[in-house]
Amino acid sequence: MAAAMIRIANGQGFWGDSVDAPVRLVREGPLDYLTLDYLAEVTMSIMQKLKRRDETGRSGYAIDFVDLIRRILPDLVEKEIRVVANAGGVNPGACLKAVAGVAKEAGASGMKIGMVQGDDILDRLDAILSEGVTLANMDDGRPLSEIRDRVLAANVYLSSFPIAQALDLGARIVLTGRGTDPGLVVGPLIHEFRWGKEDWDRLAAGTVAGHIVECGAQCTGGNFSRWWEVEGWDHLGYPIVEAEPDGSFVITKHAGTGGMVTEDTVAEQLVYEMGNPGRYITPDVIADFTSVRLSQQGTDRVAVAGVQGRPATDTYKVSISYLAGYSAVGQLTVSGPQALEKARVAAEALWGRLRRAGLTFDETYTEFVGAGACHGAIAPPDSPPVEVVMRLGVKERDAKKVDRFGKEIAPLVTSGPPGITGFAGGRPRATEVIAFWPALIPKGLVIPQVRVEEVA
Repeated sequence: MAAAMIRIANGQGFWGDSVDAPVRLVREGPLDYLTLDYLAEVTMSIMQKLKRRDETGRSGYAIDFVDLIRRILPDLVEKEIRVVANAGGVNPGACLKAVAGVAKEAGASGMKIGMVQGDDILDRLDAILSEGVTLANMDDGRPLSEIRDRVLAANVYLSSFPIAQALDLGARIVLTGRGTDPGLVVGPLIHEFRWGKEDWDRLAAGTVAGHIVECGAQCTGGNFSRWWEVEGWDHLGYPIVEAEPDGSFVITKHAGTGGMVTEDTVAEQLVYEMGNPGRYITPDVIADFTSVRLSQQGTDRVAVAGVQGRPATDTYKVSISYLAGYSAVGQLTVSGPQALEKARVAAEALWGRLRRAGLTFDETYTEFVGAGACHGAIAPPDSPPVEVVMRLGVKERDAKKVDRFGKEIAPLVTSGPPGITGFAGGRPRATEVIAFWPALIPKGLVIPQVRVEEVA
């Protein structure tokens, strides 16, 4: 039997978001589900590298999630709140084992923890390419073979239905690797309301709901263009979806928390990373964002209705990350009269000295923060700055050349114009540049796996 209205909150917009926000969501008001979004494209590459370097096999997932579960597990049990998180990264099995250990320590024997795998296809890439699937770059059409030897991670954005399956099997906590961000919300909706794979409008509505809350407080006043209207920044509320079986829902937050939920705060998040508003493509459905209708339903309550969807495509999107060279960035503070002019002279001196040393780079970067660097030509004219931060950087396939660049910054303190100080952070060294390669793969080549274990 399908459930009535359920409440799903998102307490993590990215790995590094507030460590207290999910705790507050669990403790400050009623909830049915807590979702947590830890993953970005570059995050998968970092996790893959950590996993491969760790011979114990205990790396490659969001370790912060384990600490969070330790803090809130008693509340989850008492209030019967379920958790869905993509904290599994590239090693969901290790994450499940760590969470199960925490549950066992807390005496939560019998609790079921679920895991969704199958998104990580890094070790299958050559076999997939040999079948004639080129994994062409969606932006420029180049085949993956051009950069195959530099690939660091390859993960498929899986459907939301495996999450629902884990919940169907009784999991109180569900861990995934790469899936869609909205899928963390769509999965519980499928489970609770028994939506089918062809309930296009409902799946689209769930996708819109997940998209609105996926960045946490960005829809409750955070990063809002009229920021001066927002109050309670020290206790900003995180978003909650109050969802109905027909696909309609309300965006709100716990009473007594800071921030605001209005048609404008929700609308600004709607257009975040949208692409074509008429074709927001996920593994589950193609959602039409132009069909969304918002209406204020009282203080901090915005109703969302009318969402329309169309049949899903026959492909999954693949997030592939690869090594695109090395980079380094260093900075100096230039102060006093004619600060900007002195900074420009210092920058040209550095690049000139490197040219005299016979060094060129694939890309160079010069920025004067405090002199309109963020806005460029559209910055309004102003009085000359009395200090600027000069940032200089390079990108290059040869790491040794990048390190050589880093040795040329500090000398400007004594061999450049006066007023150059603030050489902070030490000499910049070459760091890897990770690039993103989006591609498509036929769904038939990817088989999600769902596993549910009971804590002993």
